[in-house]
Amino acid sequence: MTKELLHPKQKIILNILKKGVRGMTLRDIAEEIGVSSPNTAFYHIEQLEKKGYLRRNPANPQDYIVLKDPVEDLTYVNCYGMAQCGPRGLLVQENVIDRIPLSTKAFGVSDQIFLVKAMGDSMEPRIFENDLVLATKQRDVTSGQLGIVIHNHEAKIKKIIFAGKHIVLESFNPKYPHEVVKKSENFHIVGEVKNIIHFTS
Repeated sequence: MTKELLHPKQKIILNILKKGVRGMTLRDIAEEIGVSSPNTAFYHIEQLEKKGYLRRNPANPQDYIVLKDPVEDLTYVNCYGMAQCGPRGLLVQENVIDRIPLSTKAFGVSDQIFLVKAMGDSMEPRIFENDLVLATKQRDVTSGQLGIVIHNHEAKIKKIIFAGKHIVLESFNPKYPHEVVKKSENFHIVGEVKNIIHFTS
């Protein structure tokens, strides 16, 4: 694998991060590399990410993992905040809370892939709060599949069951009753769950 040439400032940042220094701010890094603006430091960190030398920990955006060899198959996927869903829906630009680097080989990502950050415990033990849920944008799923839906302007991750004329939203956690979608209620499917990325707090 051919390594892309690095800016001298980027080499210094890599050496700093390899030492595993915790609690360093962008201003601290800017001082270490001899620049006056934290924005300049952030620019070089972004370039290191794009070149595959760094991978950000999605559970802690301030934590960077230095990779032994540059990864060339990274793409950045929009991560949406489910708590921010409103009448305009979930997949709108103002609901993007982060852009997460993922391996195209490991996750098969495409322009139809998106992430949501799970909330609550209704889907435990399979999906926990703050897990990242990878889904494809689509308006229908096969009965029994996990989907991301908008129900009465609220984003939810549920097992979707088509039972005759009824749509049932099932939770894995038994303390939550299943929900039957009424005809009068606002409901639509926005994606099918493809993968779950677990993180510990």
